[in-house]
Amino acid sequence: MLSRLVSGSIRNLEREYSCTVRLLDDSEYTCTVQRDAKGQYLFDLICHHLNLLEKDYFGIRYVDPDKQRHWLELTRSIAKQMKSQPPFTMCLRVKFYPPDPAALKEEITRYLVFLQIKRDLYHGRLLCKTSDAALLAAYILQAEIGDYDPGKHPEGYSSKFQFFPKHSEKLERRISDIHKIELIGQTPETSERNFLQKAQMLETYGVDPHPCKDVSGNPAFLAFTPFGFVVLQGNKRVHFLKWNEVTKLKFEGKMFHVNSTQKEMVLTYFAPTPEACKHLWKCGVENQAFYKLEKSSQVRTMSSSNLFFKGSRFRYSGRVAKEVMEQSAKIKREPPEIHRAGMVPSRSCPSITHGPRLSSVPRTRRRAVHISIMEGLESLRDSAHSTPVRSVSHGEAFIPRSRSQATDAGERTAVISDEAYSPSDSVLPTPVAEHGTAELTGSRQINGAPCSIEEEKESEAGTPTREERDDIGAQEGAARGGLSEVEQVNKFVLSVLRLLLVTIGLLFVLLLLLIVLTESDLDVAFLRDIRRTPEFEQFHYEYFCPLRRWFACKLRWVGALLVNK
Repeated sequence: MLSRLVSGSIRNLEREYSCTVRLLDDSEYTCTVQRDAKGQYLFDLICHHLNLLEKDYFGIRYVDPDKQRHWLELTRSIAKQMKSQPPFTMCLRVKFYPPDPAALKEEITRYLVFLQIKRDLYHGRLLCKTSDAALLAAYILQAEIGDYDPGKHPEGYSSKFQFFPKHSEKLERRISDIHKIELIGQTPETSERNFLQKAQMLETYGVDPHPCKDVSGNPAFLAFTPFGFVVLQGNKRVHFLKWNEVTKLKFEGKMFHVNSTQKEMVLTYFAPTPEACKHLWKCGVENQAFYKLEKSSQVRTMSSSNLFFKGSRFRYSGRVAKEVMEQSAKIKREPPEIHRAGMVPSRSCPSITHGPRLSSVPRTRRRAVHISIMEGLESLRDSAHSTPVRSVSHGEAFIPRSRSQATDAGERTAVISDEAYSPSDSVLPTPVAEHGTAELTGSRQINGAPCSIEEEKESEAGTPTREERDDIGAQEGAARGGLSEVEQVNKFVLSVLRLLLVTIGLLFVLLLLLIVLTESDLDVAFLRDIRRTPEFEQFHYEYFCPLRRWFACKLRWVGALLVNK
């Protein structure tokens, strides 16, 4: 029986799981991993497949069966992190946005960041005013279809592409004018670099929004950027804290707290679930360590609570931004060759992908544009999309000079848009495969989103309906002023039990230490008094001496076995 159990364990360890990772160009990379393989193994496979060296900016994201997003921890086993059954489906995304993406060393890295920001633009996570929107979209057109050609690009050709959640005819005409006149002769690399330079000046660059509510129950989006912690509420940036102003990030249940040196302020927000709050806290810990610290040796294990026996503990395991940039500067290899092949969109194409494809041929990356006409575009044209944004200085060391000189660094509240910040596909986490696939497919067809993305791991979920948002708000209404009474009682009981267990453990350790000291040869008045008591003599002769003889006998038996071998 024992041999069967051992062999079964070995078989489990040798079992291989299939992992599918959706890349930033919507292509897929599938591989098999051992049961005990760590996240670093899968991440290195993907980076090797992409011929990517500046990989510290990227991460692998997955969604659990409860539809909560997570970043794959590279130091832990993949199988232990995934709560779903294999095969596993994940996606590659930008985890830490470069403070100056246009200054990245290699073109392949800039291209991947370009795809991520283009995705952010499409899903409303990156807001911009109309003039900036037209210029960004024109850069995308120039990078992917080249110079304007009257023979290939008929009137209204820019309407065949969906760059934003909403379009207007005026915006489409402006995009075409810029592409026809201002960008002639720009290479794809130059257009992508100009796109990155423009995007990183926007207020919401690098924002991966976490939906929360403030203490009054008002919706808000929390985010961590290369420059600090941001709170977006309505059409304003209501809070911005530089990383050197953030002293402590902690959470308890659904409550997330940010301690700041700015007027000794403590910000409190409520996440939808405790799991979402923990994910928010871990993202904050990682971003603060990445952007704030000078060396990875300065990284410390962080606790979600002030008490050592309570809460979660987490430690960022990668390199920090300064080390990444120093390492990038040492790259001496010949840049990987990138072949670009454009494809004119046509109305017969039933689906849309957000960018080109990267082939797996070593040192070669093909970019094939597969952008279709959005079926719901005609109805979207009637609603103008004007979302002015002001670029506000964040005053960090990583901020480009042009940005830091743009505005007053002391300004804390800034209007980011005429409309409320509401990213279309970031409110709900990515749906898991086999859960509502048919419904999601139908909604994507209506909205013009991809139909073939059951596996799209970030931008795939449709916007919740007004009724769904009202239901969510009604359910969370009781918790707007704080946790419910039942939750408060449960947390108090748990705290008392933890304190009781810790106290019992400390008393047990002290008792063992006292026994060792009294049985030792130390000649201390306090110990001499204890040794003279009848109780100690009884304990010594009836319990301690027999136990000591038993241990000595066992040690001699083990020693004899080792000698015979």
